Parts: sequence; structure tokens; C-alpha cells
Amino acid sequence: MRPRIAIIYNEPNPDLYGTIVEKKASLAILTGMEAIHQALTDSGYPVIRIPLIPPLESARERLKNIEADLVFSLFEGFDGQPEAEAAIVNSLSKLGLTYTGCPGTALSLALDKVRTKTRLDAIDVDTPDYQLLSPETVSMFHMSYPCIVKPYAEDGSNGITEESVVYDFTSLQNQVRTISERFRGRALVEEFVDGREFNITVLGDKKPTPLPISEIVYSLPPEMPKILTFSAKWEPQSVYFENTKAVCPAEISAELQERIIKTAVSAFRLLGRHGYARVDFRLDSEGKLKIIDLNPNPDISPDSGAALQASAKGMNYNQFIEKIVLLALEKE
Repeated sequence: MRPRIAIIYNEPNPDLYGTIVEKKASLAILTGMEAIHQALTDSGYPVIRIPLIPPLESARERLKNIEADLVFSLFEGFDGQPEAEAAIVNSLSKLGLTYTGCPGTALSLALDKVRTKTRLDAIDVDTPDYQLLSPETVSMFHMSYPCIVKPYAEDGSNGITEESVVYDFTSLQNQVRTISERFRGRALVEEFVDGREFNITVLGDKKPTPLPISEIVYSLPPEMPKILTFSAKWEPQSVYFENTKAVCPAEISAELQERIIKTAVSAFRLLGRHGYARVDFRLDSEGKLKIIDLNPNPDISPDSGAALQASAKGMNYNQFIEKIVLLALEKE
């Protein structure tokens, strides 16, 4: 008999968000969950759904009542509490529940972008140069322009807009203030690497399996920076959405393909070798490969980059979702 699966996910609350785009993004959780539920059901698994709502302690209590052989985790943390994602996964571990995806340690590491850079540097993997700045310390800026200003501990392109790339001190000052106020902390200011952009999803337990590489291709007006903004993911009417697409497999040399795969697998091992993760890269002006983001438990909805790469590997969507289930069961 197939194991019984419980899907845990965020109960959407659009009223928490200030813009229509953010509301749509929160509701997209349901669309992805429905597709995964259907894929699991089609594959013969009995499935139950468990939405989680804040506060964190109440969500943890709800986990204690799960009656399932496997937890399929789609939980992404609560609004203003991105660290809740790792906390919930750690609770699943303490309860002895088998779950899909990366361990809590990997989620915590990836959320701390500076610690991630330090760990990658220790294994000789390049990332963009950076500074952590606040409105009070922005005068200490000592890098070269252009730079990109990001939230220190967010994912999903949250906080990334056309204004994120800055070319002078006034723009830097304004963007650091905006990010610091909105996300309650310091801003991560990185050198802006403006070369070709790639990403690759790695699946794994005992042996990491890289999927085919995607290239993010931009056809934006020249005055708009080539970056994957929040609106590129969630606002179909936006210029960024309409002029940003993923091409998979990427049209690259065998040598570059080998470098991307080797580096991505090394980064995946840093996350604990379990579950699935996406690694984002850019090439600098000298052709050097730099990791710009490390994403444990990325989006796996049917229109996601991970699903596109699985398709390029020869898996249909149901097979892709079942592969994630089987990887989790192999951890036992």
C-alpha cells in the first residue's frame, strides 16, 4: 500500500499584504499545492492537507497531530518570519516525521546570505563581493558601482525591483533605507554581475542528481537592469514578466556546463545533501562563474523552473513530484 502523505503549506492571508502583486503571490501557494496534491493522487498516494497559520507555536502544535507516513513540505515561513520555515522543518525532525526537501539547517543557512557566502568561500566557490549596510552605516560604502541592494534574509525575489540596481550614492542611500525599513534589518549590497544568468536544480540523497541547466534570457529595454525581479515572477502584465524567460536546456559549451554542474553539486552538499535545491549563477565580465543565490526547497509548481528542468530530463510532472517523495523515503 502506498504511504499516506500530508501536505503542509501556508494558509494564504492576502489581507496581510500591501500590493495586489504580493496578494497574488500569496494565493499562488494554493495553486501549487493543488497541482502537487493532484500529482500525488494520480500516482496513487492517499493525501491529506494541513494548512499552517501563525503564530509559530500553534503551527508546531498542529504538527503533533499529523497521522501520515510522509510530510510533503510546501511551507515557506510566515509573513515577516522567513525563519519559521526552518523552525517548522526542525519540528518535523524532532517529532520523528519523514518529510520532503532539505533539512532545517540548510534552510537556516540559505536564509543567512552572509553565512552562505562564507561557507561557499571556504570550499572555493565564488560569489559577488558584498557589504552589509544600514541607513546609519551607508557612508562606509567602499565598493564600485553598479551594485544591487537586496534584503539580507529573504527569498523568492522578495524586495527585488528595477530600483534594486544602483549606480550612484544617492540611489544607494535611498535603496538601503527602503530595504532596511521594509525588511526590518540591514541591506545586503552586492557587486552587480551583469553577465549571462543560469540556474540548475539538484535532487539528491546519497548521490546528488543535477537536472538540465536553464538560462534566464532577458529581452528588456536597455535602460532596465537584467535582473529577476519580484514582478517578473508574479505580475504577468509587467515589462519584466513579459521579457524574462527560461530556456532549458541552456545553449552553452560542454566546458561551461561541466563547471556549472560541478559547482552546483558542491553547493548542494553544503546544504546537507538531502532533498532538492536550485543554484543560481551569473558569469562576470571575465567569464568567471559566481553563485548569486542558493535556494533549498525552491518552487516546484508546474510552471516553475524546477519543473521545466525535470521535463527536459524526461520526467513528466507526476514523475517529478514522485521523485521528490522517493528521495524523502530514502532518508529513513
